Amino acid sequence: MSAPAPAAAAPIVTAAEEKVAAATQLQLTWWRFRKHKLAVASGIVVVLFYVMALLGDFLAVTEPHATDASRSYIPPQAIHFFDDGEFRPHVYALKGKRDMRTFKLVYAPDSSDKRYLRLFAPGYRYEFLGLFETDIHLLGLDRGKPEDALFLLGTDQLGRDVWSRLMLATRTSLTIGLVGVALSLFLGVLLGGISGLYGGVVDTVIQRVIEILRSIPTIPLWMGLAAALPTTWSVTQVYIAITVIISLIGWTELARVVRGRFLALREEDFVTAAELAGASRLRIIFRHMVPSFLSHIIAAISLALPAMIISETTLSFLGLGLRPPAISWGVLLQDAQNIQALGIAPWLLAVAVPVVVVILAFNFLGDGLRDAADPYG
Repeated sequence: MSAPAPAAAAPIVTAAEEKVAAATQLQLTWWRFRKHKLAVASGIVVVLFYVMALLGDFLAVTEPHATDASRSYIPPQAIHFFDDGEFRPHVYALKGKRDMRTFKLVYAPDSSDKRYLRLFAPGYRYEFLGLFETDIHLLGLDRGKPEDALFLLGTDQLGRDVWSRLMLATRTSLTIGLVGVALSLFLGVLLGGISGLYGGVVDTVIQRVIEILRSIPTIPLWMGLAAALPTTWSVTQVYIAITVIISLIGWTELARVVRGRFLALREEDFVTAAELAGASRLRIIFRHMVPSFLSHIIAAISLALPAMIISETTLSFLGLGLRPPAISWGVLLQDAQNIQALGIAPWLLAVAVPVVVVILAFNFLGDGLRDAADPYG
C-alpha cells in the first residue's frame, strides 16, 4: 500500500502583507505618497506658504498701506548677523543723497549707523488670527521704528514696504485659491455626480453646459465678467465676486472626472444596496460613491489650486480683478508693468518669486498625489 501524498505547504503570509490587505485606500495612498520625495517636499513648501498666509500681519514689518514719498524706491537691505564676532543681527541705516547728474535720490548703507534687530518686536497694531489685538511682530528693530530703517525687500513708488505687502498679498491670493476650489469642488462633485448617476436627459444637459463653458475663451470671459463688477463695490465685495467668478469657471474639469467615475460605479452592488435601502440620490453621491474615490478628488484639488491662484493673479495683474487698496500677488505685480519703474526698482519683481514657487510646488504635489491615488497600480 503506497504512502499518502504529503499535504501542500500552506502559503506564508507576512505581517506586511496582512497590513496591506487590511489597509484602507487612504492608508495605501499615504504610504505610496511618502515614497515620492519631491511631492513630500512640495507639500511642506505649500504648508509653509499657508502658515505664512495665516500669520501675514505677524510676519509683516510695517503697516502695508502706509505711504511716505520720502521713502520712495528704497533698495532692499542686507541683514548682517555678526558684529565684532558676536551674533547680533543688524542692518545699516540708509542715507539718501541727491545724484547731481540725474537729480534722483540715491540710497546707500551707512556702516557707521547700525540698527540692531530683535524678535517679537512691537509695531503696528493688528488682530492676531481675528482673536485679539496685538502689536507684536516676528521681526523688528531693537530701538526705533521699523518704517524708518528696516526694508527687507525695499519699497515701492509710494514708499510702502514690499515685504510687508507681500505677506498680506500671500494671504489674499492663497485664500482665494482655497475658497475657489472649495466652491468648484462642491459644484463639480454635485453636478458631475448627478450627471453620472442619473444619465439620460440630465446627463446630456449638464454635459452640453460643460462643453459650452469650456469652449468660451478664458481671458475674454474673465474680462467680460470682471468688467461687469461695479466700481463702487468695496474690497470685500470684489474679493467675493472674483472668487465666485473663478469657481463658476473652474468646476467643469472636476465634473467630468466625477461623472466618469460615477458611470463606472453606479452598477456596483453597494450602490444598488443603498438604493434598495431607500437612500436618497444625494446621500448615495456624498455618503457612498464619493468616498470610494476620495484620493482621486484630492489629487484633482491639488492640481486645481494653482490654476485658481494663477486666475486671480492674472485678473488682478490685468486690472480686472482685485484693485487697490486690496493687496494680492496680481495687484503687486501691477507695479512691475512699467518698464521705467522696473529699471529703477528691479526688486519689485520679487513678488513673482512666491508665485512661481507655489505653482511649481502645487504641481509637484499634485503629480505625487495622482500617482499615489491608485495604490494598486
